[in-house]
Amino acid sequence: MGIEIEKKFLVKALPPDLAPGVDILQGYLLDTPEKTVRVRIKGDKGYLTVKGLPVELVRPEYEYEIPVPDARQMLDRFCDGKLIEKCRHTYFYQGMTWVIDRFSGANQGLMVAEIELIAPDQAFSIPSWAGPEVTDDPRYLNANLIHHPYTLWQAD
Repeated sequence: MGIEIEKKFLVKALPPDLAPGVDILQGYLLDTPEKTVRVRIKGDKGYLTVKGLPVELVRPEYEYEIPVPDARQMLDRFCDGKLIEKCRHTYFYQGMTWVIDRFSGANQGLMVAEIELIAPDQAFSIPSWAGPEVTDDPRYLNANLIHHPYTLWQAD
């Protein structure tokens, strides 16, 4: 079984030595508290991902590569125009891999960094460019950003 254990942080400022990123377009075919089914085009590859309910940071995750034309059709036919647009950068810090997502479109201005862990209690160092932890704040889940985009938060 695939699992995902991650922590999520806001980004105060991009690291100066950040490598170029890859564009991501994603939408959700199913989004319930118990499970999500996501379709994504990341660069020149398509993916279908199924995620279950997290329990103490651990959630089941299954990801499969699919043809890009199939991913495009699913995004167009089943996501009702509600899509996440972002550029993902990979950053190595003290022997661990972080991903930094710079959102665009309806979530313009939001920057989030995630680190995947091998255990919920794994020790890691937080880079100086990382801001507050938002792992437990559901507003920052991509599936929730679809329905309540970051650009609308100030209006609330």
